[in-house]
Amino acid sequence: MKRVKRRTFYGSICEQEVYYIKENRDHRLSEPSEPRFHTEEERSAHREAISRRRHVRLFNANFSSGSIYSTLTLDNDNEVHEYEEMKRLRDNYIRRLRRRYPDVVIFAYLGRGKNTHRFHMHMVSDGIPEEAIRDQWKYGKNIRIEYLREHNFYDGVDHGEDYTALANYLFDHWQPEFGGHRWFNTRNARQPERETPTLVKRNYNEEHPPIAPKGYILVETMINQYGYMRFVYVKKPVSRWKKKKKET
Repeated sequence: MKRVKRRTFYGSICEQEVYYIKENRDHRLSEPSEPRFHTEEERSAHREAISRRRHVRLFNANFSSGSIYSTLTLDNDNEVHEYEEMKRLRDNYIRRLRRRYPDVVIFAYLGRGKNTHRFHMHMVSDGIPEEAIRDQWKYGKNIRIEYLREHNFYDGVDHGEDYTALANYLFDHWQPEFGGHRWFNTRNARQPERETPTLVKRNYNEEHPPIAPKGYILVETMINQYGYMRFVYVKKPVSRWKKKKKET
């Protein structure tokens, strides 16, 4: 077996993976090997983790503090009770937005209220004004709109424009009864930038991670029993005090 390292950039985040591949495989084309599973539950959990990670990467690659997070609800006159009906409302709404703003990037998530069980939709968008979001939603007046934060704190550490927590919150809105995909995104969504894997020349562990890219800081380390390692770095954010001082 030989070890390779690969860097992936998405938004303000750099992720470095270190993993094993077989000796006879081309390290430039190889993906991490899938571990052996003892139960179907383990396999399902593994696949969900891959889907979640893919979503986090896509989400961070497309949104920043200039992007808008919206919660859109239905009034009594427009309430629906089936997922397919809500999906139709979602698709019609996004179609109207894209007709006016063809370059808009949209991620949309359907969900049900825990207590009311009424459908609602969360949407994160880039390239469309607040007024259009409100005007084109014909199904209710209760609309919450806010811009994504410039500073996101995890365990007291400023991660800047790292929206992993929000991405995971929205990812978990999906319910088994919905079937299909967990989220919708427009086809013009930017993809993470993945570098060609390289052979590892040294040993890595929690105490000795790969060198951070210039301007980044290490914020997370994950190592599993199969030898797979993932090190997450974020761009070192400019503090609010320094930014304010610079502006003045």
